[in-house]
Amino acid sequence: MININEVIETNKMILEENLDVRTITLGISLLDCTGGTLEEVCDKIYKKITTTAKDLVKTGQDIEREYGIPIVNKRISITPISLVGGSVCKSSDDFVKIAKVLDKAAKEVGVNFIGGYSALVSKGMTQADEYLIRSIPKALAETEMVCSSVNVGSTKTGINMDAVKLIGEIILETAELTKENDSLGCAKFVVFCNAPDDNPFMAGAFHGVTEADAIINVGVSGPGVVKRALEQVRGANFEVLCETIKKTAFKVTRVGQLVAQEASKRLGIPFGIIDLSLAPTPAVGDSVGEILEEIGLEYAGAPGTTAALALLNDQVKKGGVMASSYVGGLSGAFIPVSEDQRMIDAVEANALSLEKLEAMTCVCSVGLDMIAIPGDTKATTISGIIADEMAIGMVNQKTTAVRVIPAKGKSVGDSVEFGGLLGYAPVMKVNPYSCDAFINRGGRIPAPIHSFKN
Repeated sequence: MININEVIETNKMILEENLDVRTITLGISLLDCTGGTLEEVCDKIYKKITTTAKDLVKTGQDIEREYGIPIVNKRISITPISLVGGSVCKSSDDFVKIAKVLDKAAKEVGVNFIGGYSALVSKGMTQADEYLIRSIPKALAETEMVCSSVNVGSTKTGINMDAVKLIGEIILETAELTKENDSLGCAKFVVFCNAPDDNPFMAGAFHGVTEADAIINVGVSGPGVVKRALEQVRGANFEVLCETIKKTAFKVTRVGQLVAQEASKRLGIPFGIIDLSLAPTPAVGDSVGEILEEIGLEYAGAPGTTAALALLNDQVKKGGVMASSYVGGLSGAFIPVSEDQRMIDAVEANALSLEKLEAMTCVCSVGLDMIAIPGDTKATTISGIIADEMAIGMVNQKTTAVRVIPAKGKSVGDSVEFGGLLGYAPVMKVNPYSCDAFINRGGRIPAPIHSFKN
């Protein structure tokens, strides 16, 4: 039974500590939308999405109103489009037509984003995969709601370096086509190693082929709640610190579980997973960077940062797992630069570098996220950054990702402005030395020895 003290405590977390449900994401399979012509496929996709998701936004708003729990985003994830359009798309422009249909459907049902303009190429690329990847810059420049991702590596298959090389070029092209908006298109694209099938967070959400026809996944977030709880045990030892984070993560996850079950029941769609991630926003008091400072660091990036983040990530997972039987997605702590005010402050104070962020990704929820780099950065350098991050994921059997924004016309010391949840980002210094010969080798980096477990 829920008692009055728990109700009061949850209400305080919402009103004073920035607790929210970051997203309800409706996953929709489009595998039944294949057809004989591109027009037929587009028609089926539009009908399937607008029919399945017609009540998603209203249901989210009803739950918000009835329970007083903020639900910031309502989103859709779909089957990777390279699979759905593969038989009818004979060029990159054909895939762009599908992207525009996805954008139209997302606007029709009123969601914030639709994710799944994606390809899975960790071992190799089909012709359709390559067409889709080459279409990404134009697709993101000519749509508003569409998010895109490509999985280029996994612990079982290794890293597809041909895809890594191509994506470095694609990111630069996307930056150029959206340079009037501070290269915003790059903020809607992410490259993965070990991408999960059930991630509710953008830009990397897609509906995996192992999933049901439709599914409800919920992402919870409560950096402010964790930070406030840690203020009450300031100076205590690590045992007390860890217990406090675990207990707080449990409470936050229970709120997400309630929302997920209600949404599932009202929509008549099965509940999939709760993603436990601490996802920050630019708002003061809603920051993973602030948690790291409360743990005892002057700034994120100071010596001890990787250990503090590892501790935080582990305790969030331990507490959250006890609150829900179905935990998935990314789960842990996000460290996006542009979306976290104290991370931005750390970069501006020269406490946090790209290399330190890479070290932190070894123990965080995802990877190098929402990082602005100089607009004149070479494609091979971007591919090198991606390859490093993919190697961390492959060897450590975890999900890693890269979402970087080469800010056209900007250099170190400038900043880019995205607004809303995406915030703003100072342009970070990139190592100037070349990796051209490495990236241009081509082929595939083999899977590590510990991948052979059969």
